[in-house]
Amino acid sequence: MTARSRDEKHRAASPLELFFDLCFVVAIAQAGVQLVHSVAEAHAAEGIVSYAMVFFAIWWAWMNFTWFASAYDNDDVLYRVVTLVQIAGVLVLAAGVSRAFEDHEFLVVVAGYVIMRLALTAQWLRAARTAEDAERRMTLRYAGGVLLCQVGWLGLLFLPESVRPWVFLVMAIAEMCVPVLAEKEINTSWHPHHISERYGLFTIIVLGETIAAATIAVKSGVDENDALGELLPIASGGLLIIFAAWWIYFAVPIHGHLRSNKQAFLWGYGHYLIFASAAAIGAGLEVAVEQAVGKAHISTLSASAAVTLPTALFLLTVWALHARHFKVGTGQQLVLPTAALAVILCTFLGDWAVLTTGIVSALGVAVGVTLTARMVAQEEREKVAGASAV
Repeated sequence: MTARSRDEKHRAASPLELFFDLCFVVAIAQAGVQLVHSVAEAHAAEGIVSYAMVFFAIWWAWMNFTWFASAYDNDDVLYRVVTLVQIAGVLVLAAGVSRAFEDHEFLVVVAGYVIMRLALTAQWLRAARTAEDAERRMTLRYAGGVLLCQVGWLGLLFLPESVRPWVFLVMAIAEMCVPVLAEKEINTSWHPHHISERYGLFTIIVLGETIAAATIAVKSGVDENDALGELLPIASGGLLIIFAAWWIYFAVPIHGHLRSNKQAFLWGYGHYLIFASAAAIGAGLEVAVEQAVGKAHISTLSASAAVTLPTALFLLTVWALHARHFKVGTGQQLVLPTAALAVILCTFLGDWAVLTTGIVSALGVAVGVTLTARMVAQEEREKVAGASAV
């Protein structure tokens, strides 16, 4: 298994990678369902902590595979088999999500996570067999770091429940340090265009799962409670939010920004918040539906916050990681942060909170498109004027 070239032409996601993503979304959907139950039963803080922990396990395993595949995917039989083992691991993890939320029992979740991580360790060791010198040391540091972290995760099984969030925090930091330490001498040959495409495809899949979850919730509310009038604003607002989220994320081509490990690590790690908030929007819409039809034991304000807060977080994080690198002038830079603030204020609009959040998100897109179009038109006029002067 040898490294692929960073300058490889026409580097695109493979069918195996797309299959990998779809299976991982199964686990994300399970985490979303349990978050809905926690928030709807007025246990939001507890549910958010469990969601953050489970989502990290899913996201980190996905991200590590993605960057490894970008550098070393040779698509032979052994590579495919080990990747399928990782898919089996995430399905095991998904099977344990409900216990993790309801009983704080992490045995199945940790087992699924360890399966995925041991499979990736095998890939790194395989890469080390054919690597030389600095690259070999890098691959072995990856393999050793991943193995050591798996020992630490066992603390979630044996330590008291009160300290588990702190164990999770320490181990999450340790996991994120592994790539930094492993690549201190030499970098893997990840492909910028391939990486940006993989992250974009996963964003699409997560937003698609969000639409599916919200649609099922609205359909259930209409069928069981005949509450079309109450749910129409939520359905309309939710659709606008998701459409705007897609538009904002893909407004600029990000691969040109990924020129070094420093930029790439910040961008890649920051997607934890993008993916988690995108999935949480769907959970929030389900909570809003349940509250509207009287199934959720929470106030309208709490149900509204379940939608507005992850939406605002998505807008701010996409701005920080994507948009700000391509915006010119104060006006363009302020569009998404201002929209995020307005979305938070929408929390206090009662039954109209979701719809107004969708409208604000759509307006943010419209303003951004308009400002960009004006800038392009101005540049064209300046080019014409310059050419005429010559």
